[in-house]
Amino acid sequence: MPNLKNQQEVKNLAEKFKAMKGMIMTQYQGLSVAQISDLRNQLRKCGCEYVVVKNTLGKIALKEIGLESVNEYFEGPTAVVVESDDPVSPAKIVSEFAKKCDKLVIKAGLLDGKVLAKNEISSLAALPTKEVLIGKMLGSMNAPISNFVGVLSAVTRNFVCVLNAIKEQKEKAA
Repeated sequence: MPNLKNQQEVKNLAEKFKAMKGMIMTQYQGLSVAQISDLRNQLRKCGCEYVVVKNTLGKIALKEIGLESVNEYFEGPTAVVVESDDPVSPAKIVSEFAKKCDKLVIKAGLLDGKVLAKNEISSLAALPTKEVLIGKMLGSMNAPISNFVGVLSAVTRNFVCVLNAIKEQKEKAA
């Protein structure tokens, strides 16, 4: 029978894993406490959490919520980034941090129940942030209206220019 502390930890992990949109599994062996704190602070800014997980408890929690497909990545020292909203920002942060500090190893990821390989996480990190994508989409939606207004104003502007040219021509003739 597992002790009460482990049961509570499994329950907490299962709740976090249920609420998440995605997860990035990392190996953190060799990182200093200051480096892990720095990574946690960066991830906290985008609403994510970096949690060191005991492999056995993590596997049990994943089994409880039906995500056994990532159990193979819970080997060795494992910490997970739990994403709540935007999967791109934490992928960018973890990828950049892994480039600066070679001791952080990205094992795999999980996004909406689909397992992501390390290269897919790098591709995800290359995407623009959610805010940039929303801005581009709104700009694209606004473009036809702006172009239509420009075309309508061009008709009036051209008509005024023609009237002005006729006026100048009559003034020269007079």
